[in-house]
Amino acid sequence: MFDTFIYYLKIILQGLPNTLSLGILGILSAGLLAIILSCLLSLNSYALTKAIRTYIILFTGSPLLVQLFLIYYGSSQFSEILSKVPIFYKFASSPWFCAYLTLAFETLSKVPAFYKFISSPWFCAYLALTLNSTAYTTQIFYGALKSLPKGQWQACEALGMDKRQTLKVILPYALKRALSTYSNEVVFVVKGTALASMIPIMDIMGYSNQLNSDYYDFSIFIVAGLVYLLINGLLSTIMRIIEKKALTFEN
Repeated sequence: MFDTFIYYLKIILQGLPNTLSLGILGILSAGLLAIILSCLLSLNSYALTKAIRTYIILFTGSPLLVQLFLIYYGSSQFSEILSKVPIFYKFASSPWFCAYLTLAFETLSKVPAFYKFISSPWFCAYLALTLNSTAYTTQIFYGALKSLPKGQWQACEALGMDKRQTLKVILPYALKRALSTYSNEVVFVVKGTALASMIPIMDIMGYSNQLNSDYYDFSIFIVAGLVYLLINGLLSTIMRIIEKKALTFEN
């Protein structure tokens, strides 16, 4: 029994590099993009707010698996997909726009660097995870900004600071307050990497599925679950330590 457990574990851990690379890079990229989008939302620009809100609704309102499939399998049918989205229908019904969009994507597809990325399962999974997490993280960070006392905004305004200068002062405090909620999103991103096995990526779940197809042993997924539990437990501990240190002088 123990030998079988060790055998399964050794095979499953071969997918650890892909799981960790997707999770860590996805978390870092989403965090950076979310900070930028939160700052843009704070500018109260009508056009920017509408565009960002639309993006958030699209990516929080649809399953991550659907987004992953659309990015990986639908990239070659990009113009067709857009034509079926109501917001693009007005433009997509234009023959000129359809021809332009198709030509643009076909031209990009012929660029070796672009084709290399868009045809890479790892990159498509990374892109889906990043875009999905960015939408949720933006809500967390922007909510933290809005929750700050108005007195802090007014104090910066009284000192003659513009919006950009005010955000440089206030943003660090907002991010500290968001850490508790953001910790959950960090864990969700790592758990979301398991969906990458639905396209040709050999991560933890990819190797688990391969083992299961050979041995039909349910305990394989128990081993995989324990690995995910260990990773997320470690991440949660790290986030709690960061949160505790960040809020030391706030209490």
